[in-house]
Formats: sequence, structure tokens, C-alpha cells
Amino acid sequence: MKAFAAIVFFISIQAFAQINDTTAVIPSDNYPVYTIDTTRSNPFLNELDTLISDQPEIIDTTEQKESGDIDAVIYASSTDSLTFDVKNKKMYIYGSGELKYKQSQLTGGEVVADFKTNTLNANGIIDTADSTGINYIQTPVLSEAGEEYEGFELKYNFKTQAGYISMAKNKEENSRYEGERVRKVNKDVYFIEDGIYTTCSQDPPHTHFSASKMKVIQGDKIIARWIFMHIGGVPIPIPLPFAVFPNETGRRSGVIIPTYGITSERGWYFKNFGYFLAINDYMDINLTGDYYTRGGFRVGSRFRYTKRYSFNGNLFFDYKFSKLGESNDPGGDRSRDWKIAIAHHQEFNPTTKIDANLSFQTGNYNQNNTFDYTSRLTKDINSSATLHKRWEGSGNSMSVNYQRSQNLENGNIREVLPSLNFNKPLSYPFADGTGKSKDKMWYEYLGYNYSGQFKNNRNKIDGNLKVRGGIQHNMNFSASPKLSYFSISPSFRYTEKWYNKRVKKSVVPIYDSADVFVKDSLVTEDIHDINMVRTYDASVSANTKIYGMFPVNSFGIDAIRHTVTPSISYNYRPDFSKESWGYYDEYTATDGRVVEYDKYGTEVFGGASSGESQSINFSIGNIFEMKTLKNPTDTTSEAQKIQLLNLNLSSGYNFAADSLRLSDLRLSYRTQIGDYLNLQGSSSYTFYDNIEGRTINTFLASKGRGLMRLTNLSFSLSTTLSGDKIAGEERTGIEDETLGEFEQMQRNDYIGIYDEPPADFTVPWNLSLNYNFNLDKRNPSMANIRSNIGGNLGINLTKNWKLTFNANYDLKEKKLLTPHITIYRDLECWEMNLQWYPTGSLRGFRFEIRLKAPELSDIKVNKAGGNVVAY
Repeated sequence: MKAFAAIVFFISIQAFAQINDTTAVIPSDNYPVYTIDTTRSNPFLNELDTLISDQPEIIDTTEQKESGDIDAVIYASSTDSLTFDVKNKKMYIYGSGELKYKQSQLTGGEVVADFKTNTLNANGIIDTADSTGINYIQTPVLSEAGEEYEGFELKYNFKTQAGYISMAKNKEENSRYEGERVRKVNKDVYFIEDGIYTTCSQDPPHTHFSASKMKVIQGDKIIARWIFMHIGGVPIPIPLPFAVFPNETGRRSGVIIPTYGITSERGWYFKNFGYFLAINDYMDINLTGDYYTRGGFRVGSRFRYTKRYSFNGNLFFDYKFSKLGESNDPGGDRSRDWKIAIAHHQEFNPTTKIDANLSFQTGNYNQNNTFDYTSRLTKDINSSATLHKRWEGSGNSMSVNYQRSQNLENGNIREVLPSLNFNKPLSYPFADGTGKSKDKMWYEYLGYNYSGQFKNNRNKIDGNLKVRGGIQHNMNFSASPKLSYFSISPSFRYTEKWYNKRVKKSVVPIYDSADVFVKDSLVTEDIHDINMVRTYDASVSANTKIYGMFPVNSFGIDAIRHTVTPSISYNYRPDFSKESWGYYDEYTATDGRVVEYDKYGTEVFGGASSGESQSINFSIGNIFEMKTLKNPTDTTSEAQKIQLLNLNLSSGYNFAADSLRLSDLRLSYRTQIGDYLNLQGSSSYTFYDNIEGRTINTFLASKGRGLMRLTNLSFSLSTTLSGDKIAGEERTGIEDETLGEFEQMQRNDYIGIYDEPPADFTVPWNLSLNYNFNLDKRNPSMANIRSNIGGNLGINLTKNWKLTFNANYDLKEKKLLTPHITIYRDLECWEMNLQWYPTGSLRGFRFEIRLKAPELSDIKVNKAGGNVVAY
């Protein structure tokens, strides 16, 4: 039974006791203290036995409390014995001793507490099970404020929190340090003699740093002088005069250590050197820069801010000046690139929020500043910002938007500044409000919805700025009654557009300086006046569902169900190009042709459609499902429903068209075979003949060439396979879960092994394959075929080696596209990564070995070749 005592030292203790398997509390000084059974022999306590008295001792209550006395409760326990020496104010603990005082806790085989000097002495005890008699167990461990120190011998002052530990070890969250002797001078500062520092979890560590003298500042840093790096226990013979290691987890201010190297074009470089400032718990900023000895530099910054449940965002700025050779040398080049990115999200209340993602940059920024394949292929940079408001009672919503698209090749910019939108959802003004569907009158099914939009476009094309603006109103009236098994849905849509411009086109003659006619030229000009474009269309549709059941009752199948959803609709739209509407104008071309054009076709919402439309469209949806039988031997089993095939057909007929009235027949399908294979595809068929690539108004059937002809066929197959997840394996090659937010951001900024997702060793292998085929036969004499297969393969060659391969193969051109091979090796404390791009614009390789720990990730060896750069 474990002995336990709680001691309250508010005065000097003048009592002595020995406790065996008993709990006792030392009282205050105005009560007598009685001795406890001391018959149990203990060699560690024999020297004190002469002090034991059989009579109780009366404590002098007039003694004053000394200034150095303990001011809090001390808890002590042991599995063997616990003894108080009242006269000398000492406590002896033997056998798995434990002592707790405030935030400090000490465990050890032998513990002596001296309350006169406020010191603790702790040692381990000899392992009696070891015949050599040289091994010790229950060595002292001191825990204080979340820190834990283990050693062979410990001396500690729990008032000043200073002390000494021999053969000490300390383990932080991601690192640890050890030393022959550790001296604690105050609660935050330690001095270590013959110490080591490592981020390896193995013992002994694969890699560590050793120094004869080290200084540890808790929650800040570790400083060492004349430090050696050891790999596999072998020291590198050239030491560093000093080193500083971080000793703090989470966000912290400090210098960002640069990476360095050399390139043939720019000479030596220093990259990502800067400073990170944790302003407070809600915001931080980093400032970084690059320098190249042969000319060129980069400066950048990222500012981040967040407030939980309210807002968050970041601002990014980057500027780079590149210099390759001399300006007058062949191949010499100077370039200045910059990028500004802004992201902000804020919720003012549950119905109002703002989201912004803005990006502005020079056209060559991606080409000159990144080796990421996807970024280099990006041709357009898009920005957007939206303020959205929703009214809970009515469901109405409004938004204010900004959009910007920048083409990086030609510099053209298209902006929407601003766009205002208002939406009113579908409402039923004549409904009784009870929500009951039975016995509804026909007019209760009538509903309407409205949307309005103001848009102002600013397009800068080839250096010319064009501004277009307008307002559009949409009102839609609909109903959804049911007639027996059919759902009928009539609708009427009215659209009105307001513009302050229209286009005027005319042909004018061009004369030279001698008034001699040269040619006629088409001139387009804007006429500024208020204009309205009103259009409408109407439709009615009907659909139903038909179910068919096919009982099977064998092979584990209960039944097959076939669901057919036929739908038919009629749509009407008048011809708004007629002169009576006034939306179209005409001019006479140089060849005498009269050309009709839409006066509002270039405005933000477009103009009015030409040509009358009276079309009937039909579609048939088919769903095939299977229901399995219950397992008769398992009472908990349930029947399962599995979708086998989704097949849809559609076509249409336009009564108002002057030719080609019958639309193409379109077929689409989708199925999934178990959990392994996905198949989907589509095809189109025309009913009309084709001459020299032009469809003519003659049915194929009238020429005896069949009912229809295939014009397009596409399908894709995909599968994903993997081995069973290894039980108990949760490690990945790069342990991102141990990284703080800022460290993860730094990793994302690197070009190197962090471009790839962490190697996952929990799955022994995984394979993803996809095949895509497309046949375009709109022109029968010029069929175009595209066929390619792509895949991703990952194999754990051993528990520490992983191979991944990504590639696409063009079966028609017989060409391998964008292959990428990665070999990863988990080296416990280190990691190795080899990336090889056999072909393409990034043809080359990158080899890298680095320490895993984020704070030591710049300790690395790398090599690159081809078009790949080592960082």
C-alpha cells in the first residue's frame, strides 16, 4: 500500500515521524505531534533511528515563521517509506518516491528534502535484479511547467528554482537535449556541460549536435559554442563556432534562415532570407528577399490576420528584378516582375458576408518565378470580390460583385466594376399558407420569381479601353400542377434590358490626299441614348415516371427495377429581328449585300435573338437498379440497392426553322462497376446528310443511307485501386501534423520536395488509371480522334522507400506526355527525395536530402540538372 502525506508548512516544523503504509498530515504548530510505528527496518533510515522518541513532543507555538519557509502545500508519497526529521527539518523518501510542490513534481528512488535550505536531493537506486550491481532504476525525473528532466543525480532548490542534474535528458515537443551536467540558474535558464541537441526521436539519435557548453533559454532558444554535427554517431570534423536553435513551439518572431546555392546564369544566390514578426495572437507578417551575386534580387512580404468567427485574410506582395548577362550581350535580358494578392473573408452577421480574392501581376511573373507546371501553363489570372446580403424572412438576397480577368499573354484585361444583383425566390401569392397539397385550387400553384442586375464592364483590349453598362430585369411566372400521374409545368419569362448606348454600322468611302477613291470601309460607332430591349418566351413541359420490376430471387439478387422518366416540352420564342421590334438595323456591303445586325449585340447583356423558335423537345431517362437479398444466416443484414446504369436520350424539332428542323439525337450514359471501375460517355447522331463538311437539309433515310449518322462519340474509363491500409501505421514521410501554421506556410513557399504531397506509408500501394477517347465526325471526310491514357502509381518498395510515377500517353501520336517520377526515402530524422522529369519543358532532375524538423530544414544537400533548379 502506497504511503502518502500532505504537509502544510506555514511555520517551522518541530516534529519527527516515520510513516510506513500509512497516510498522515503534519498539523500546524499549536497541536502535539505523535510518532508513528518505526519497527520496520530500512538501511537508508538507520542513521536516524536514535532520534526516535516513544513519547509525544509538545511543539513550541511561540516560534515565529521564518522568511524562507515554504508557503504552499507539499504532497509526498512512496511505495516503501517516508520519514520526517523534525529537528533538522528534513524529509526522507525511499522507494518510488514522489514529491509535489506547486507546479513542480519530482520522482526518484531516493529523495531527501531539506526545508531549512529549501533543497531537494534525488538519486536512483541499484537494480537488485541485476547481478552486476551497476544498473540503477527509479532515476530522478523533475517535471516543471510542462518540462521534464531526467538524470542520474539531482539537486534542486524549489524556492529559487535553481539546481543541478547529472547525466540529464530533456524532451521537447519535437526535439530534446541532454548533458553530462545540467545547472539551472533560474526558472528559465539552464547551462549544460558536454551537451547534445537533436530532433531525432531514436535513442541513440541518428543525427545530433554536440557542444562542450550550451545555454538553454526556455521558450526561446538554445545557444551553443563550438558545435559539432554527428551523423550516425560519427562527427563531422569541422565545427561551427556557434549555433542557435529554436526552443519554442508555435508562432514566434525571428529571423528566417536563407537557403543558398549557385547557378550558371546568376552565380551564387541567397533565397528566402528575412524576418517573421508575430505581432500578436491575431496577425503576423514576414519579410523575405533573394540576392544573386551576378545581378538581380527579390523582395516580398505576406501579412496575415484572423479573428475567429469574424474575419481572416492575407496580403501578399512580391517584386523581382532579374538580370541575365549584360544588356548588350546576346541572350542578355533584364526583367522586372511583381505580384500583389489579397484575400479577405468576413462575416458581419449570419446573413451578411464579404469574400475577396484579388490577384494582380505582370505577364511573365509565373514564367520567371516558379517551376510549378500548372502555374507556368496558367494563361489567365482571375480576381473577384463579393458582398452578399440575405433577408431571412423573405428569402430575398442582394450582392455587389467585382470581377477581373487578365490574360497573361496579350495583357488584355476584362473587368466588371461593379455588378449589383437582386434576387427574389419563387413565391406563390395565391397559396392559402397551410402548406397542404391536397384539395389545392389551380391558382394556388401559380408562382413567380424576379431577378435584377446592374453591370458595368470595363475591357482594355490592345490598349483601348471600352466601357459598357446596363440593367437587366427578369420576371418568370410558372406553375406546377399535377394531373393524375403527370406533372405539368407551364412558364412564361419576360426580360427587359436598359442600355445607354447602341451600335451604328455604315459603309463609308475612303479617299486619298488627292480625293481619289481608295476603298469602302465599314465604320462602327456608338450612339449614346437611352434604349430598352424587351423580350419574352413561353414553355410548357410534362413528365411522369414509370416503374418496372423484374423478380430474380437467385444469385443473391432480389429484383431488378427499371425507372423510365419520359419528358416532353414545347418552347416558343418570337423573331425579334423583325423591323417592328426595332432591335436590328442593316447596312449595304461593298458587294451589294444587305447585312442585318443587332444594334445591342455588343452590350453587357446582349441583344435580342433572331429567328422564330417553336420547338418541341423530348427526353427519356432510364435508371436500372438492383436490390440484393438479405443474408438468411445473418439477422442483422439488410437488403442493398445498387444503381447499375443511368441512360438518357434527348432530341427536338423546331417547327419555325427554315431547314434542319430535327435536332441531333443525344445519348449519355454512366455506370459504376463495384468500387473499382467508372464508365461514362456520350454520343450524338444526325439525321441529315453531309456534303463536303456542310450539313444539308436532306434526310439520310431519303438516300437509303440509314436513319442517322454518328457525329460525335466520347467515353472515359477510370479506376482507383489500393492495398489495404496497414494497421497501426500513421506516419507519413513529411510529418505535417507537427508543423505550426507558419512553418507549413514556409514549406508551401519552397520549390522542392514540398511541391509533392507527403509520402503516405500507410497504404502499401495505390494505382489510378484513366482512359479518354473522343471521336469527332461532324465532317465525315475529316474525322478527328483523340485517345490518351493517364495514370498514377505509388508503391512502398519497403517500409521506408516509396516510388511514385505520373504520366499521360497519347495513343494516337504515340507520345509520352508530362512523365514525372519521384523516389522518396524516409531516413527517420532525414528524408530523401529524387524527382525526375524525363521530357517536357521541365526536363531534368532534382535530388535532395534534408532534415525533417522544420527548424532544421535548411540543413540539406541538393543537386539539380536540366531545366530544374535546386533550392
